[in-house]
Order: sequence, then structure tokens, then C-alpha cells
Amino acid sequence: GDKAFKVAKLSSITGKRWPVVGKRLHEEYPYIEAEVKYAMREYACRAIDVIARRTRLSFINVHAAQEALPRVIDMMAQELGWSEETKKAELAHAEGYLRTEMGLDVKRATEQDVQLNFTKDEINYYMRRFKSLDVENKGYISINDLRRYFKNVGVRIPEDQLHEILSEVDLNRNAEVDIGEFLQLMSAIDHGVIVHSRFAKALEDNEEKLKKITVERSGGGV
Repeated sequence: GDKAFKVAKLSSITGKRWPVVGKRLHEEYPYIEAEVKYAMREYACRAIDVIARRTRLSFINVHAAQEALPRVIDMMAQELGWSEETKKAELAHAEGYLRTEMGLDVKRATEQDVQLNFTKDEINYYMRRFKSLDVENKGYISINDLRRYFKNVGVRIPEDQLHEILSEVDLNRNAEVDIGEFLQLMSAIDHGVIVHSRFAKALEDNEEKLKKITVERSGGGV
């Protein structure tokens, strides 16, 4: 925004041909270390202030946020004079946030390949739920599918939250949720490995909303 020049003044030389200035917190995302410095001068006093509020990296890719954490904490420790004990406490606090609020546990649990032992009826039920989003029978759910689904059921969800919901289940980070990832999530929930999933909760909430549509709104009735 209008503070870009001030952030740029805090940037350091990368030592690379490109970009020349501005070391990235994570190679795959355009957030630079200078933003951490600027955030601390504005308001940031904890690691989650940087990864969640300043850069919002945790919302975009929770794994990338976790990978960037050590560098963020090192920079904050140098600027704020943190001890090694404080650094460890900050790391634990930030990782706890990523697990409980950003869905890191969801990804880890589903990556454990929870055994799929659904009955035939359960498989059919979950396939119907999957196809309620994958209406084009592509074999995967994309951000456009989520956007269309929530629009059809009359629910307005901010764009960043749509990406968060999809990212929570997208284990291979290709911006798509295939049937395998979907069933792994459902199985993990069924086994109690996962107790909170925004993806599953969003589907359940809107299925309930559809059930409550009145006869008058549906255009029928006696």
C-alpha cells in the first residue's frame, strides 16, 4: 500500500540476480523480511502478528507459514531482545495457533492415511456430498466449485475464507481436492482423529440450511 516505500527502505540485498533487493520469508510467496521489521515498528509483538495479521501467510498456506516461523522468530528476537526461552515459547505458541486455528492438524491427520473402512451406504453418501460440489464431474473440487456451491445455497463467504476452506483439505497443495483427499478427511473425522474442520463444517451448515427451506420459498405447497 502507501507504506511500500518505507518497507523497501528496510530491505536488504538478496545476493541473487533476481530479485536484487528484498529477501523472501518463503521462496514461494512474495513476502519479504523487511515486512517483519516494519510490522514490529507498527504493532507486531508476537510471531502470529506477522504470519497471520501482517502477511496473512498462514491463511494462504499453513505449511509455508510453519516453514517461515523460525526466521520470523529469529528476526523478532534480534529486534525485541528475546531470550532463547522466549523464542521457544513463541514457536510453541505460533505452532499451536497454526494447529488449532489454521487447520495444520487437519492436514497432518489426513496425511497419516487414516484407514478407510466405510460401508457401501457411507461411501455412496460421501460420494453424493462430493458430487454436490463437483457438479461437472471433473473428479476434484476447485475454488470455483466452492464459490458456486455457496452462491447456490445463498451463503456469502469472503474470498479469503474460501481459499482457507479449500487449503485445509488440499494436501498436495495443487488448489484442488480430489475424492481421495475428501474421503480421507471424512474418515479422519469419523475416527475422531480430527475434531474440527471448517471444510466439513461449512458443508454440514449449508446442508442443514437447505433442509430448512420453507415450502413457500421452494415454490410448492398445498
